[in-house]
Amino acid sequence: MAKSSSLGYMLVAVGGAAVGFLVAQVVPLPASIDETTGDRVELADQPTTADAIKGLAKLNVDERMRGEITSTSELNGNDGSRFKRYAISLEEDDIVEFSLQGALQGVVSLYDDELQLLDNAPIVRHRIEESGDYVVVVSGADAHSYGPFSLASRTVELSNADSMAVGEPIDSWLQGDTRQITINIAEAGLYQLEMRSDDFDAYLELAGPNGYAREDDDSAGNLDARITDFLEPGDYTLTARSAYGEGVGVYTLSVEPQVLPGDGELRNEGTLTANESLNGWYTGQALSYQVNIEEAGMYQIEMTASDIDAYLVLEGPNGYYREDDDSAGDLDARIADFLAPGVYELTARTAYGEGSGIFTLFVQSRDMPDVTLRNEGVLTPGETLNGWYSGEPLQYQLEVTESSLVTLEMRSNDFDTFIELSGQGVALSDDDGAGGTDSRLQESLLPGTYTVSARGFSVNGSGLFELTADMEPTTIEPAL
Repeated sequence: MAKSSSLGYMLVAVGGAAVGFLVAQVVPLPASIDETTGDRVELADQPTTADAIKGLAKLNVDERMRGEITSTSELNGNDGSRFKRYAISLEEDDIVEFSLQGALQGVVSLYDDELQLLDNAPIVRHRIEESGDYVVVVSGADAHSYGPFSLASRTVELSNADSMAVGEPIDSWLQGDTRQITINIAEAGLYQLEMRSDDFDAYLELAGPNGYAREDDDSAGNLDARITDFLEPGDYTLTARSAYGEGVGVYTLSVEPQVLPGDGELRNEGTLTANESLNGWYTGQALSYQVNIEEAGMYQIEMTASDIDAYLVLEGPNGYYREDDDSAGDLDARIADFLAPGVYELTARTAYGEGSGIFTLFVQSRDMPDVTLRNEGVLTPGETLNGWYSGEPLQYQLEVTESSLVTLEMRSNDFDTFIELSGQGVALSDDDGAGGTDSRLQESLLPGTYTVSARGFSVNGSGLFELTADMEPTTIEPAL
């Protein structure tokens, strides 16, 4: 970095769309703006760089500066934004951080003593290559950005250690390569490892005893990485890098123990009985449980989780087979069905075999619906019938005695309904025409016998549904 010289340059703050053009450029100021007339006024004598820095308010590292961008603040002629400037002295090899908070929608810019832009963002982290004077600029994001702000600065203390302890985060610097750190897990349990950076896309790899290996890109949100898993005691190697091998900047690593839900016990196998729940931990391998049904009836089995896309498979006597992905809402799984006595094999996994995390699994007996179930027969106009869907389409006959406008609706709180109508040259279907996941068909039909097929959008769904048919006589013009 060249030291101060008699260069005819003066600082123009960066804001909004001008950022991309001005990055790493030396910015000339050939004219100023007469704010009364809006005309450009040529400057006969431009100050030297030293003069441009001289007289600015002094900003010290590790102090907080409060200010406000108003309509009287200095004007950026490029985009109309307003700005404030501060002088600061920085030391070689220090990594400094400037962060902007407050009502102002703005950015921080760091310039060297030749007024060349070094970095620009709401949070700036930069490694100083040479001791000297620098300029920090706070500017509005655009011509309409005003308000108070708080500018904090600090020197980031970096660790070069090759090991770290649980519960003691460290800051470090990545220069396009990888960093390997050893972590000792003294006690088996649930741990969360995170790598966060405002400068690049963080990526974590974790290797441990008995061939253990995990990696993650963005699970912590934005471009930050997170691995949450149940770890056995031993030494683990944590590799910190950027997602594409080109990261440069500061990052923070942390390893924290996590509290297990409920009684703190995890069960990844064993037997489940009606009205019992358990917590398990999925790490990429399907888990098997035995469900003991002692009395025939209606049962609901659910798998809920915050970190994974739950998926259930239930197999039982006489070739019984059901599976489900999202019937419990969000990414949770539910199988609700009439089950005969016997032992069923329940498989808990994720939809795509990926991810890891805690899940809750429970089996609950449900009261039999206080309705008469009809899974076949004649669909009478004006009535509402109840049926039970368990993976196979249910068919009903609909008699149309005169030309009519026919409306069919199928509704359920348990699964995503799907309705089909066929006969007399007609073939129609609907998924969500009644709103939400309910179905609705409306069509003018000639006299004749039609078949109504009621099912779920997916064969994995199950549960109680209502089916209604309404008819209104109408005139149907003959086809030409």
